[in-house]
Amino acid sequence: MKIKDLFEKWNLTGLKIKTPILDMDWKPSDPDKEAAWDLYVELLTRITTQPLPDEDGIEQTALDSIYALFALTRQTLKTHGRQSIAFARIAVIILNQVVRPFTAKWHRRSQNGAFASPGQCALFRHELHDLQIKLRNYTRLLADLADVEDLTEIEVENI
Repeated sequence: MKIKDLFEKWNLTGLKIKTPILDMDWKPSDPDKEAAWDLYVELLTRITTQPLPDEDGIEQTALDSIYALFALTRQTLKTHGRQSIAFARIAVIILNQVVRPFTAKWHRRSQNGAFASPGQCALFRHELHDLQIKLRNYTRLLADLADVEDLTEIEVENI
């Protein structure tokens, strides 16, 4: 299997990735699997993949939780080291092309008082929902990489 096949399997298409990376064979090592498991657990238990009903939660807290993925991913990469390069290829792409545009946009807006506006809060939650779809796909990919049962949809969503 090629890396591009993995991204297509989990509906993570439309990302800007150089062809040599996409055409590489997908051969995860044990450190890749361990790193994937570590980040899988973080994603599965955060607002990154869990519903945020309109009447619950605080937008700034949700944004902070998503932003924390940068530090968590960096630490995971450092902990598992150079032997987890397959994981690193995927994690860096997702951080830079999926998570970063969202956090960059909303960090600036939050600093300018956006979360005091009901309209901006509603827009944030709408865009968060769209991000969560992509991150649930990423979570499924990580479960696949970690060679574990995917628990992304284990609970019934009431939204």
